Amino acid sequence: MPQQTQQALLTELADELMRIARRRHANVEGTELDTSAFRLLWILSDGRPRTLRELADELDLELSTINRQVNAAVRAGLLERFAVEGSTSKPVRPSTEGARLYAHDSAIHADLLRSVLAEMGAAPARQLIGGLRAFNDAYERRSPRRGRDH
Repeated sequence: MPQQTQQALLTELADELMRIARRRHANVEGTELDTSAFRLLWILSDGRPRTLRELADELDLELSTINRQVNAAVRAGLLERFAVEGSTSKPVRPSTEGARLYAHDSAIHADLLRSVLAEMGAAPARQLIGGLRAFNDAYERRSPRRGRDH
């Protein structure tokens, strides 16, 4: 690929990734959870409690970051820690209020995404999803994961 074409593609990709990143941090109208709480509750929505280490691995974040986010979510009444016999770590799970707010916010996010996909049409939406999957798979093969603090 010619250098000029490669540079143009890199610039376009960076621009689109920045647009996506801005949306990641924007609250959608009508939602109540901040981004970090929503992401924690999204991971935990499968009904399986997690340790902080498991959450850090699944979200690809530093353990100190997850610790801070989980502590904030516990203080806000969204998550609860509980003891497991024979283990020193206390996993977390959604509280009743956390599960309620997650259901509320995820329904709003789903409605927004449904409208975006409808505007795009089925074929372009499938193409986008396939392209994102291919990009993420290639990226994960080529990029080593960040070091973790322990």
